[in-house]
Amino acid sequence: MKKRHWKITAAAAALALVMAVCLSMVVYRVQSCVALEEEAALLSGKLSFVNGSMSAEQSVATADEAPTQQSQMRPLAETPTESEQIREKPQDTPHSGTTYPVKEIKVSNGNMSYDNFTIRNTTDYDLDVEDLLSSELPFTLEDNHEVQVLIYHTHTCERYLTEDNGEYYEDYYPRSTDGDLGVVAVGERLVETLKKNGIGAVHDTTLHDYPSYEGSYARSWETISAYKEKYPSIKVTIDLHRDAMTTDDGTKYKPTFEFDGGKAAQIMIMAGYGIDGGFDFWHDNLIFAMQLQKLCEDKYPGMTRPLNFGEYTYNMNFNNGSLLIEVGTDANTVDEACRSGDYLAQALSELLKQ
Repeated sequence: MKKRHWKITAAAAALALVMAVCLSMVVYRVQSCVALEEEAALLSGKLSFVNGSMSAEQSVATADEAPTQQSQMRPLAETPTESEQIREKPQDTPHSGTTYPVKEIKVSNGNMSYDNFTIRNTTDYDLDVEDLLSSELPFTLEDNHEVQVLIYHTHTCERYLTEDNGEYYEDYYPRSTDGDLGVVAVGERLVETLKKNGIGAVHDTTLHDYPSYEGSYARSWETISAYKEKYPSIKVTIDLHRDAMTTDDGTKYKPTFEFDGGKAAQIMIMAGYGIDGGFDFWHDNLIFAMQLQKLCEDKYPGMTRPLNFGEYTYNMNFNNGSLLIEVGTDANTVDEACRSGDYLAQALSELLKQ
């Protein structure tokens, strides 16, 4: 009887030990994977954090013009209606209310990689990255002072934070008609640097998303068409945006990287895909996007999020030098975004002059 009791006790102890080991492995696994889960969530339209649902939608996806497969990708924090008025808050006005955290993250995991950069390909097209990188650009800039690059903003009112203090107040509204607070400031820096490098560029600051957010892309199409008519020499059109990453608990995420002792916002280059007509330039634009992505990473390691290649147009069907680029999110600071604008301009200048 004693022998049987001893066997039962030993078996129970062994079972308890196995359960303890398994539990510790699960805990370790969860802890070690949190960072990877967060980064993966930021690359999806709507995935979950371990501490809440994630909204990581590109700001380009609007209800009126987004393709069907991306209709769910409208930012939770940015759903202005036809009658909504943009609320201004002067810089010297104290903020109030609840504060929410701002967390930094470096987004780098796409669903394919090549050399020093990654790609998020959501199409059924089999990418030959090496061929795209070795191809000639589908356009050539002339060696003159004519305007050949147009920088514009479909969502001109997209703005950034002004301070990097790890939090934001609940009364922070990520849209403003004050260009110094948002993507307009980044576009200005981009154009200034292009001009310094001898490339003729022009910056449009028309408010395409104010007072109405809906119809923004139709209005920006009219704008770039007018510029092309005024400056037939334009070869490159870049729609500059910023992204948004916010969890249900109010936490905002900002993608950053460090270069030369300073912090800057990560960028996301977008290239559209279409084989059913109406988008004859998609492959040309993909060549442009891929080569710009590679050069940005060569010059400024960590600068880019995965190149986003998907079934959308977003006015990139205008010509064979059209791209949409997201600079940071609404949780990055203006300074971080403008620093990236400088880096982007340097890489773009080098690529266009090759």
